[in-house]
Amino acid sequence: MNASNDQQDIKREKILEASYQRFLHYGYSKTTMNEIAGDLSMSKALLYYYFPDKSELYMAVMRKLANDYLKQLEDKLGHFTDLREAFLFQVNTHHDFIVSNYNFFDFFRLNEQNLPDTIWETVGQIRGAEIKLLANAIQAEVEKNNIKPVANPIEIVEVFLDALHGIKVGGSLPHKKLNFPHKEHLDEIHNKRLLLIDIFVKGLK
Repeated sequence: MNASNDQQDIKREKILEASYQRFLHYGYSKTTMNEIAGDLSMSKALLYYYFPDKSELYMAVMRKLANDYLKQLEDKLGHFTDLREAFLFQVNTHHDFIVSNYNFFDFFRLNEQNLPDTIWETVGQIRGAEIKLLANAIQAEVEKNNIKPVANPIEIVEVFLDALHGIKVGGSLPHKKLNFPHKEHLDEIHNKRLLLIDIFVKGLK
């Protein structure tokens, strides 16, 4: 790779970092390309050279965030002392990721019914990595004779993740389901998910 490409990569990373800070603080809807260019002391034309519009820039930042999350999962693969620790890690890591980036995800809340395919592809990658992490942990516990043999660990994990994402806060009605929860409900949802872990892990023993 030549020096010119290196400089372009460095500039691109700086754009992603500055954009992330803007999206995180103000959300997608209240962030403009002018503001991001200003944060970087960069011309708007140069910013558009790297990213043709705000939505494409947002998607690039989201992919970077997702890659960081996926690396956390990958680094822990096969490094759990027991099944509960694995499930706790997944639930807590997911919760911390949403809480610490909550304002960034206003794009999801604003476009729940019309999210682009790029986002669904990234969500699918994350779900696949979570399934791999937990299915691997289940199989490891089976091999250590700590739990009963399981015919299909992947299917079990899929049921668990579906159950996690189906948890609602008190007073929510089934027909008023909101896919992306309000910030004030995150802790309540998290506590219910922790309870589900105990129920689920006990059921596998």
